[in-house]
Amino acid sequence: MAEMVFLGTSSMVPTKERNHSSFFLGFRAEGILFDCGEGTQRQLKIAGINPNRITKILISHWHGDHTLGIPGLLQTLAANKYDKTLKIYGPKGTKKSINYILKTFAFLNSISMEIFEIKKTMFYENDEYALEAYPLEHKIPCLGFRFVEKDITKVDMAKAKKLGLSEGPIIGKLQSGKSVIIKGRKIKPSDVTYIQKGRTLGYIADTNRCENCSKIAKDADILISESTFESKLDEKAEDYTHMTARDAAMVAAGAGAKKLILTHFSQRYASVEDLQEEAKTYFPNSVCAYDFMKVQF
Repeated sequence: MAEMVFLGTSSMVPTKERNHSSFFLGFRAEGILFDCGEGTQRQLKIAGINPNRITKILISHWHGDHTLGIPGLLQTLAANKYDKTLKIYGPKGTKKSINYILKTFAFLNSISMEIFEIKKTMFYENDEYALEAYPLEHKIPCLGFRFVEKDITKVDMAKAKKLGLSEGPIIGKLQSGKSVIIKGRKIKPSDVTYIQKGRTLGYIADTNRCENCSKIAKDADILISESTFESKLDEKAEDYTHMTARDAAMVAAGAGAKKLILTHFSQRYASVEDLQEEAKTYFPNSVCAYDFMKVQF
């Protein structure tokens, strides 16, 4: 089971209720932070998330509402005696920006870090999941992301028990794709196993609606999308290279996403109910995020 925690759901200017953009994805031993707006370290504390759980930071772009929290977070990790190597991924210019941060602030301690500028779609992969990045259309270089869990081979223990099998090394062999011989009978993996489809999370950061939005959203179990304005402010959204609630909903509907979560709201909205209702018109399974909202998938 993976869990997301929204740490900030505002856009350029935070409000009393909404912090700058960031959300945390906890998946097994991984803690992936998507963007790191101002105050993210404090939001982590309030949410009860130990900052030392973070293993990766994915930066969509270098506007302040997505990155101003990085210096404070690095300082907190150092104070907490962070003992991993923090991996930071972002668009072109990320290495230079991180170096500026390290030179600008007088950090009392340092942590081990690796900085990567993303140059290809699938920029990270292990046995459990892959991370993908897609260029978006914003004022500066900006990326959207996909977290893609690998399919998992599971054992149907009811079928296994009928064949005289129980938990143990033999089950492990079948799960890894190997046949076994039991009492002279060959049992193939297909006799007792099935494939559990991996889950997919898409994150559309700041952008005009574009083709890559649909690639990020394709068949996503959860699509998180910026939704800065209502569609009646279409021209403003276009000028500022942002999406409306209608844009996000139409992307989700056209790409076969299962659930849409809207975020990155303009400070003009004391309530985001109208944005949620607008999105539901085009994609019924739409909700607006709020700070500290938790979603399991």
